[in-house]
Amino acid sequence: MAEHDVRVRRVYDEPRDRDGARVLVDRIWPRGLARKKAALDEWCRTVAPSDELRRWYGHDPERFEQFARRYRAELEQPEASAALAHLRELVAQRTLTLLTATRNPEISQAAVLAELLRQDR
Repeated sequence: MAEHDVRVRRVYDEPRDRDGARVLVDRIWPRGLARKKAALDEWCRTVAPSDELRRWYGHDPERFEQFARRYRAELEQPEASAALAHLRELVAQRTLTLLTATRNPEISQAAVLAELLRQDR
């Protein structure tokens, strides 16, 4: 099986040729972004953190480690687990770019997902 990259980017950034499959992993559609401009291959809402976890976290860097632990636990739920399995299938086929609207993608659910997907190799 070929190894492909897993990348994390902001959905507002211009698409790049090397992005591979572009998948939005936010539960809520990004504010002010037209669907065509997003240039998505998929919007995978079911892999996003619950509204409760997202609100608690609030992208507070001091809460990131605890957020990541709680989010990994949520990913064990059937619907989220199936969505994560789908992302694993995508990255097995080609490069995968996980997109998020957050200003700090390095402390987002996309970063947690990327880490999990990279560990699978």
